[in-house]
Amino acid sequence: MRHVTLTGEAPELIERLIAGRSPAEMLFKRDDGRGWKRAEQLRPMRDGCKRAGIGPAVSFHVLRHTHASILAMRAVPMAVIARQLGHSDTRMTERHYAHLAPNYVADTIRARFPRLTETQAPTVVPIERARRNRRQAR
Repeated sequence: MRHVTLTGEAPELIERLIAGRSPAEMLFKRDDGRGWKRAEQLRPMRDGCKRAGIGPAVSFHVLRHTHASILAMRAVPMAVIARQLGHSDTRMTERHYAHLAPNYVADTIRARFPRLTETQAPTVVPIERARRNRRQAR
């Protein structure tokens, strides 16, 4: 079992879909009342895309990628996207979506790197002067 977070519009849609149904009924049903099987969405999606003028036709898998891409482009953390997609960790998510995140690498480094204040910053000495000082100290 996996939990998927839905937008605020989802409860309203689901309430309309389940109105008058028993809890045992499928949420999305075919016209004949049966539940959808894995491959039975391909033809209706293709036909719907054709009617809508969408070409090439998309699949539910493409919609899943679109969902994740939109989240990444809106700077949603990779860990959140990974969880939404059901990935066990962020590696796959980062591989496919991190390039879409605005300033993903820079933002991640800045958020996690310790702040260096004047009191914490190491003294920077040019290499030649450091060598000369070491030689003089001998």
